[in-house]
Amino acid sequence: MLNLGRKEQGLILIIVAVVLFTAGYQFAHREKKEVELVGPSSAEATHEETGPVVHVDGAVEKPGVYKLPSGSRVNDVIEQAVALPDADLSALNLAEILKDQKKLVVPRKMEQQAPGQNVVSQTMQVQAPGNAAVSSLQATPPARSSGLVNINTAGAAELDTLPGIGPALAERILQYRQANGPFQTIEDIKNVSGIGDKKYADLQHRITVH
Repeated sequence: MLNLGRKEQGLILIIVAVVLFTAGYQFAHREKKEVELVGPSSAEATHEETGPVVHVDGAVEKPGVYKLPSGSRVNDVIEQAVALPDADLSALNLAEILKDQKKLVVPRKMEQQAPGQNVVSQTMQVQAPGNAAVSSLQATPPARSSGLVNINTAGAAELDTLPGIGPALAERILQYRQANGPFQTIEDIKNVSGIGDKKYADLQHRITVH
């Protein structure tokens, strides 16, 4: 073996110490970078797993803002908000997956008007001399309701009964109502795609917002 003096041995020890320190520093610095790279990805994954926040209004007992698990559907938030007895759930797609920041307005069923009752009146003709008394029954026709459809509460089936409104337009009216809230005037229905001045002229005497 080489005979090294104290000076040479000390120099070798310094070199070894520098090499070990450099290797340790590089290893620690590399681990820190890996942690920094993994951190944001985990945070992003957590953010992606956060469910939607939706606003529920209309015919429900507990209107308000609800935070739900990811993948929740319209039926899930309706169960939490508790639909009222007159809620028209047939106007909603209960299987639709909820999106964040969505406003869901649950419409009410159209109030059923009692059908007109037949009114029977009996009139007695005056007996003329030499003629037998004659009696007759006259039945008045049943009274007819106004027939106005409330475009703020009507479901798809009822909207479909309006002139010029088929299933597609009825669905657009419901979607517009859910996105923008109730119609303020009947003329606001022209904001729905596919309903212009001509179609509105046929509808204006058949619809109401109250």
